[in-house]
Amino acid sequence: MKKLVVLTGAGISAESGISTFRDSGGLWEQYRIEDVATPEAWAKNPKLVLEFYNQRRKQLLECLPNEAHYNLVKLEHYFDVHIITQNVDDLHERAGSKNILHLHGELRKAQSTADPELIYEIKGWELKWGDYCEKGSQLRPFIVWFGEPVPKIIEAEQITETADIFVVIGTSLQVYPAAGLLQYVKPNVPIYIIDPNDVFSWRKAIHIKEKASIGTRKLLEELIK
Repeated sequence: MKKLVVLTGAGISAESGISTFRDSGGLWEQYRIEDVATPEAWAKNPKLVLEFYNQRRKQLLECLPNEAHYNLVKLEHYFDVHIITQNVDDLHERAGSKNILHLHGELRKAQSTADPELIYEIKGWELKWGDYCEKGSQLRPFIVWFGEPVPKIIEAEQITETADIFVVIGTSLQVYPAAGLLQYVKPNVPIYIIDPNDVFSWRKAIHIKEKASIGTRKLLEELIK
C-alpha cells in the first residue's frame, strides 16, 4: 500500500467555522499574536493568554469536521495515510483519521510549566489560573507559540521522506519550519496542493485551486481512478 503524507493547515478547518489567522487581517478575534501567542505574552499576562485559548477551545467544541476531513479518512481505504497538521484543533481525530502528527500542539490539552513532558487532557473548555500539574506548577496551553522550537519537526521530516505521494491542504507554505517539509519529499514523488489561493512551491506541484472540501473530493477521484 502506497504511503500518502498530507500536510494540513488552517484552510482545511476554515469550512468548519474556525477562522484562519490570514483571513482575519493578522488578528485572532481582535488579539495581536504578540499578546497571546508568544512566551513573552505568557510571562507578561498569563491570565489573558489562558482566556484567549479558553475562547478558542469553547469555539472548537461547537465545530464539527467537514467534508475535507472525512475525505482524508476515505483515502485510508486505498493508502497508508499519515497526516502532519499545523492545526491545533482535533477535527482530524473526530473525523476518524488514524495517523496524525500535531506540529504546533493541541488545543484540548494542557502542559506543565515545570516539566514539558507532562501533558494532560482538558475536560471541557476551561483551563484556569490555579490549575496545577502533579509537580505543583501552573498548567499552560499545550501550544507551540511563536518563537518556540517545534519538537515534532524531526519526526515530520522523517515521515515526509517516506512519502509515495505528498499532499498540501489549506496552508500558504509560508510558516516555517513546516513549509520546509517540501525539501524532504523525494524528487520523483508527486506533490498536490489544494488551496483556492496561489501557493508558491519551489517544487513542481499539481495545484487544485479549490477550497478544501471540493479539492479533496477531486483528489480522491484522481488518486483512486
